[in-house]
Amino acid sequence: MMRAAVAQHRTQRRAQAHAATRGAILEAARRVAAREGELSLRGVAAEAGFAPAALYGYFSGKTDLMLALAAEDLAHLARAMRDAAGQAPQEGRLAAAASAALAGLSETESLAAALAALPPQSGQGEAERLFNGRMIGALKALSDASGRPAASRTEQCDVVLLAAALAGIAMFARAGRLEALGFGASEIVARLQAHFAD
Repeated sequence: MMRAAVAQHRTQRRAQAHAATRGAILEAARRVAAREGELSLRGVAAEAGFAPAALYGYFSGKTDLMLALAAEDLAHLARAMRDAAGQAPQEGRLAAAASAALAGLSETESLAAALAALPPQSGQGEAERLFNGRMIGALKALSDASGRPAASRTEQCDVVLLAAALAGIAMFARAGRLEALGFGASEIVARLQAHFAD
């Protein structure tokens, strides 16, 4: 009985150490991407204090690393949308969630980079499954904020359309194009609320 408990404790410690190291690598990747504008495994390894080959114990390659970063960002985005919608009155929940999404999307490029890195055919890797699951979580947060359950294919399509609109608005805003066109994000968000919320 005692041996089993010791073995279980060792397994838990190893899993915690693995997760902590993986988290440190992800933070190093964020710093490298912010500083250099791109991501290289060699740069991330140097930033994290590892030999480049050591990263392969945690990520299968650059795409896997980018998907892990994007999955974290999607989880933060979904949480921010749920929190914002939960604090808003019923009639303003979608606008609150959309504003939170735009704020989050303006601070990260990981989602665009991860989507660009994905192969045209869906893979079966763990990183891609995690990314897809987190993307579904963010879409669910949008659906909940709109007051429309995404039960049918048409309703699910509407949520994807809303998410794509928010991603495009964020891209325009980051590039200064909304302002150049004479629009503010709050005006666009109000139109989204009018079109998509119940």
